[in-house]
Amino acid sequence: MIRVLIADDHPVVRQGLRTFLDLQDDLEIVGEAADGAEAVDLVASLAPDVLLLDLKMPVLDGLGALRELSGRGLRVQVIVLTSVSDRADVAPAMRSGASGFLYKDVDPAALVQAIRSVHGGQVLLAPEAAEAMLAGPYQAAAGHAPIAVLTEREREVLALIASGRSNREIARELVVAEKTVKTHVSNVLMKLGVQDRTQAALYAVRHGLA
Repeated sequence: MIRVLIADDHPVVRQGLRTFLDLQDDLEIVGEAADGAEAVDLVASLAPDVLLLDLKMPVLDGLGALRELSGRGLRVQVIVLTSVSDRADVAPAMRSGASGFLYKDVDPAALVQAIRSVHGGQVLLAPEAAEAMLAGPYQAAAGHAPIAVLTEREREVLALIASGRSNREIARELVVAEKTVKTHVSNVLMKLGVQDRTQAALYAVRHGLA
């Protein structure tokens, strides 16, 4: 069961999301937040697997909530779900720890699949959000190491991370132990100077490796 928390300042939006998502056999709505500060507190108390996070909220906005989650070491897969189409919001959200960026006009079935995918370790961007990432400079960390420092196997692992594969799926694809994949992933993150799989995937897209 995937535990989902909804954070949006509009009650109608929260109710609509809950009504639809509650119909899914593998999703459980564990709570709702009306602002970013409440969302962070509920993540701490409820430990959801996935947080659906609006960007424009009172008290603490979505970006502030992402940074607070990171600062407090709270682990949750975050999908930004916003009605605002400002392309400048995408990169800061992904740099701040979001695993997905979607708009509220997303097809309901696609949203359900996005929740499942992000819960499984994939990075997911709406087409417009992906274009925004590629159009502007992506600097998730200062001084990215040159891609040449990666071994051939590490490049393969990076490409598979960017395609949304989990460690288990990568292990199956490369016919190696999952423990070996974890080691490769750690080495890739360290060499590229990035903090997580999301940043590694975006690096790969940015440099034509995915």
